[in-house]
Amino acid sequence: STNISKVLTAKDYTVSQNIFEIWQCAHCSLRFTQDVPAANEIGKYYKSEDYISHTESSRGIINALYLQVRKFTLRSKKNFVEEYVGNNNRTLLDVGAGTGAFVHFMQKYGWKAEGLGPDENAISRASSVYGIRLRPSSELFRLTSHSFDAVTLWHVLEHVHDLHNYMAQLKKLLNKDGALFIAVPNYT
Repeated sequence: STNISKVLTAKDYTVSQNIFEIWQCAHCSLRFTQDVPAANEIGKYYKSEDYISHTESSRGIINALYLQVRKFTLRSKKNFVEEYVGNNNRTLLDVGAGTGAFVHFMQKYGWKAEGLGPDENAISRASSVYGIRLRPSSELFRLTSHSFDAVTLWHVLEHVHDLHNYMAQLKKLLNKDGALFIAVPNYT
């Protein structure tokens, strides 16, 4: 719809200190960041020791709580995925894998799990913390079609710039009976 309007402004306190406008569609109530940084500029917004999904830092109360809650959410995600695709010799791709916590967790339970991530430092931490090899996000379009039973995007889709091509590729990667799992922020 073209019936959109500004709802609020939000400040990036973590890295840039920039202010972003959040707009809303009057028809469906979807909210979105207006004037998103370009794909070739977005990486700098994730370069912070305070960006927990890329650092594994337990520094501070929020990070320590996040790491404790994550133990519960990893199991919940695993159970949710297995409810839909089973758990016998299954393949999984975690897109936006951060430091690889979910990939590692699924591997511990027998999954052939792989992960992609946009940040070189997070990929390096996956190797040092969990002993796993994540691939750069740029390899998404080089993966073999129909090779995954499950593809997960846990709070990743809202970071995607080329949505239509991205979704088409994710669909290609799934096996015939595969499932795509997407979690996005919900302000309500």
